[in-house]
Amino acid sequence: MADYARLLDEETRDFIRRTESFCPPGAADLTVAGQRRAYDRMCRAFGRGRPEGVKVRDDSARGVPVRIYEAGLPSRTVMYFHGGGFVLGGLDSHDDICAEICARTGFRVVSVDYRLAPEHPHPAAFDDCRTATLWAARQYGGGLVLAGDSAGGTLAAAVAHHWRGQVEGILGQVLIYPGLGGDISGGSFIEHAQAPMLSRDDVIFYRDIRLAGQEPTDDPTWAPLQARDFSGLPPTVVFVAECDPLRDDGHEYCRRLREAGVRARCVEEKGLVHGYLRARGSVTRARESFGRIEVAIEALGQGLWPRG
Repeated sequence: MADYARLLDEETRDFIRRTESFCPPGAADLTVAGQRRAYDRMCRAFGRGRPEGVKVRDDSARGVPVRIYEAGLPSRTVMYFHGGGFVLGGLDSHDDICAEICARTGFRVVSVDYRLAPEHPHPAAFDDCRTATLWAARQYGGGLVLAGDSAGGTLAAAVAHHWRGQVEGILGQVLIYPGLGGDISGGSFIEHAQAPMLSRDDVIFYRDIRLAGQEPTDDPTWAPLQARDFSGLPPTVVFVAECDPLRDDGHEYCRRLREAGVRARCVEEKGLVHGYLRARGSVTRARESFGRIEVAIEALGQGLWPRG
C-alpha cells in the first residue's frame, strides 16, 4: 500500500483535510441527496470566482443545458464535461474552472449540464454530451477541444470515440484524471485502493450506481478502454494523479492510442490526488498542473503539440 505520509506534501494534506470537512471519507454511504448537498457546499467553499472580462450565458444545446464562456472573439471552442462520479455536479460546480480556462486560453468554453445517475442511468450522460458536442460543432465550427475531469474525462473520451470520422474539427482531447474502464483488480487500483479523495470502493460505487442492468461490454460509450479500435482519434493529453486508483487508466489509454498511431501523452502529476483541480489556489503542485492543462488545451486548439 502507498505511503501517503511520504508521497503527499503538507499543502496537499491541508487540501485533503479541508475537503474532508465537507465530504468525509465514506461519503458514498450517504444518500445521493446527501452527497450532492455535501459536494455543492465543498464546491462553493473552493470557488475562486470568474476572472474579469469573461462573459457568461446559459443556453440550450438541442435540449441539453449548457453554459457558455467567452472572452473577446474566440476562434476555438472547448467542450467541458464536469466531474462528480456521474452523480454529482453541474454548471455551478465547475463554473470557476471553466471561466479560468476561457480567460487563459482565449477559447470559448461550453460547459455541459448532462443528466445525472441514478435518476438517469447510462447512456443518458453520454447522450447529452454527444448531443451538445454536435450542436457546438454546428453552431460555432472552427474546431473543438474536448476536455473534462474524472467522470467528465470519461465522457470526453467517449464522445471522441463516438464522433470519430463523423464530426469535423475535433482537434484534440485533454482528459484530467479520467476513469476509462481499466482492470480494477490490479495496478493502481490496488496500490491506491485506500487513497485519500477517491478509494477503490468509491470507484466501484460510482460505477455501479451509473448502471441500469448488466455492465456493458465492448461499449466505449460506457468505458473507452473497451473500444476495439483506437485509430483515427484526435491528439490526446491525459493528466493523472500519482495517488489515485484511476492513475493507470490514463497510462493504458495513451498506450493504446500510440499503438494505433495516435499522438498521445500521459502526464503523471507526482504527489497529487484525485480532484486536485480544486487545489489549484492553495497547492503549488496543483497550480502548476493546471497551468500545464491550460497549455495543452490551447496548443491542441491551435493544432500544435504541447511541449514538455
